[in-house]
Amino acid sequence: MTLMSLPTPTLHTARLRLRPFDDTDADDLFALHSNAEVLRYWDSPPWTEPARAERFLAVCRQLAEEGTGARLVVERASDGAFLGWCTLHRWNPDYRSASLGYCFGEAAWGHGYATEAARALLGWAYGTLDLNRVQAEADTRNVASARVLEKLGFVREGTLREDCVVNGDVSDSWVYGLLRREWQPPSEPTPDS
Repeated sequence: MTLMSLPTPTLHTARLRLRPFDDTDADDLFALHSNAEVLRYWDSPPWTEPARAERFLAVCRQLAEEGTGARLVVERASDGAFLGWCTLHRWNPDYRSASLGYCFGEAAWGHGYATEAARALLGWAYGTLDLNRVQAEADTRNVASARVLEKLGFVREGTLREDCVVNGDVSDSWVYGLLRREWQPPSEPTPDS
């Protein structure tokens, strides 16, 4: 695989700012990932130790250093409130592919923030990284996440049967794919217009 630097971007949308993680995000990150309701469809149990946030931040730094992905804090532009995060990982420049993921707190649900943040990250992925394919997975019970992916233009390609077991709970995941030729970039006005 071709090694290439992947600088973590800062992206702006009408309502959001996506930026690299820093050490001051540890408390917000722990609050998000220790919430059982937020993680009910996640592939691992809620965090119980604050040190997990430090390890997550270390992985963010490692992704950036190795150039294999980008994890971004999603915050509301109007007040800087931490809403969650969005990631592009498993980046393969040879195959021009990557995987999309995201996690948002309950206060952010139902406002279109996940769709808006993911759309900005996808625009960067298809534009700057010249990707051909982005893949995503969602627990088959997570209707809200499936709806986000479908709004973004992802196509459900199949089901991974019983691919996760968390706290004894066995679940299936849907696999989604979005090809470059299917991508509809956002039609937000540019600063020049």
